[in-house]
Amino acid sequence: MLGGMPHNVTTEMDLALWALAVRAREHRDLFLGTPPEALAAAYAAGELPDIGLAGFLAKYGMRAAAEIDVGVPRWEEDPAPLFATIANYLRVDDPGQAPDARFEAAAARAERMIGTLARRARARRPVRGRLAVFLLRRSRELTGLREIGKFAWLPALQAARRQLLLVGADLVRQSRLEQAGDIMFLTLQEAGAAVRDGIDVRPVAAARRAEHEREARRRTVPGALLSDGTDVEALAPAPPARDGVLTGMSGAAGRATGRARVIRDPMGAHLEPGEILVAPTTDPGWTPLFMTAAGLVTETGSPVAHGPTVAREYGIPAVICVRDATAEIRTGQMITVDGTAGTVRVEPE
Repeated sequence: MLGGMPHNVTTEMDLALWALAVRAREHRDLFLGTPPEALAAAYAAGELPDIGLAGFLAKYGMRAAAEIDVGVPRWEEDPAPLFATIANYLRVDDPGQAPDARFEAAAARAERMIGTLARRARARRPVRGRLAVFLLRRSRELTGLREIGKFAWLPALQAARRQLLLVGADLVRQSRLEQAGDIMFLTLQEAGAAVRDGIDVRPVAAARRAEHEREARRRTVPGALLSDGTDVEALAPAPPARDGVLTGMSGAAGRATGRARVIRDPMGAHLEPGEILVAPTTDPGWTPLFMTAAGLVTETGSPVAHGPTVAREYGIPAVICVRDATAEIRTGQMITVDGTAGTVRVEPE
């Protein structure tokens, strides 16, 4: 009933990105044969064909993976992930698998389901049935607005990041920072002291950047730690997979079989049409990948989290909370995702 919902800013963003890919078809070899980082550099230099990216960035440039972290570069600063996604979209050869067609199909299935439920409800309890149908349609019209809250305050984060980087650039010119982005590793008090009192904060920022880079290499992050540092999940290890079946939680109903694509970072991610995305978690910065995926598997989440909610909107099955999925599943393996049962089966080769 909630597939293909209207008024969802994240879905609208993904479809707008698909429209850019459609415009890029006449330059297919360029966008498929050039690394995303090189395309981003060419775009910054004004050397790319105009496919409408400037207009897209004017509206959605404040977005990114992990976008609630002010320290993360926005798409307006580094559009390389967008070029990687456009390349993924250009590999869609089946018109029926085009993201806009899949979204429209999901919307049509939802409308048919509402019609079915309406007939059942009215036949059993005419008055309550009419009320139920009204509420069903209100849910469909309004549930997509859940994304607007986060979307509305992203411009404030974007503006804060811009101002911090300007201050960082000033500190670089005054030899108090090595690079403008290092200001993200300072507290506001430390940054203020560097500006007012001329304190050299390069050693502090460099040490914290090194720590950040070291921690970022972790494959997984514990969901909860006790005060003595004990990993709570390690106290109750997951049961071994039986007959190649990994158990999680239902995220979006449906069933799909395809090759797995394990992706831990959406930056420059390559996803072939029809592959099943296996990821630690997802947020709006990941959702352009959903548009060509056959299914979704994540290690964390809840049924009302972003990933499974958007999967339902796109009509693709999703299984969430599959512990160590990115380690247990390898790219290229044939897997079956059963979003209704909450299981992932690794098929024998």
